[in-house]
Amino acid sequence: MRIRTIFIVLIVVVGAVLSGVAWYYTTPAPFTMQVTSRPSTPPGQIENIQSYAGQRCVFLIGVAEEEGWLQGSSGEGTAVNISATEPGKMAVITVHPQVIRPGQVAEVVVIPSKASVNQTLTVTITGERGELKQTETITIEVLMGEDGVGAYATEMRDKFVPWLAINHPEFSITNETEWIGTIVNPRIIVVMHYIFLSEGWEMYVTWHVTIPPHDWTRIYLRPRFTESRPAYAFEIPSVKGQEEPQAIDVPDWV
Repeated sequence: MRIRTIFIVLIVVVGAVLSGVAWYYTTPAPFTMQVTSRPSTPPGQIENIQSYAGQRCVFLIGVAEEEGWLQGSSGEGTAVNISATEPGKMAVITVHPQVIRPGQVAEVVVIPSKASVNQTLTVTITGERGELKQTETITIEVLMGEDGVGAYATEMRDKFVPWLAINHPEFSITNETEWIGTIVNPRIIVVMHYIFLSEGWEMYVTWHVTIPPHDWTRIYLRPRFTESRPAYAFEIPSVKGQEEPQAIDVPDWV
């Protein structure tokens, strides 16, 4: 009888252990989600962002395994589905890619409509892995006005492109590269900010509105979908001085 009891207890214990192991290896691993604005001041700000109607507001989404979760779960490193919604239907929202893993970056682009002028949009970004969910809320104040610096920003961009084609052919940035541009912050008037997106790169262009020799312009290059901040930076110290571009360090704030 005693041996039989011990045998039954062992069966129960082994069954519980196997059940726990099965749960561990089939349950999605907890994850964290990071949302940053491209770019923002202060860095990473996702609230009280200002925009014009028609402006592309770009947000970068990354995911990581939650600290403290034991390694080896079958759910570790699995895909996270990314989505974004704006309940007022006053913005066009795209998410690409819609599925990412740790080490990858998704871009959520929010384009406020004309109907949203003088209103504040609330955008909810959601990451889902199985039944696990993480959310972040973004607020965008839509101002009256329009992008009036696109032509000059394009001129600044094109001062770097031929030089990059010759000096950094590994970037595959040439005069034939196609770009989509958008103003970044409608309220900045001393240092102007603009973003251009190609198939593989984000080129963030800034320029100092002043006289020589302080009329610099700079670009920051971020590989899209793999990096959440620029990997390269270049500067023309004086535009009117027709100086050549030169490499500079990527500042922390970008």
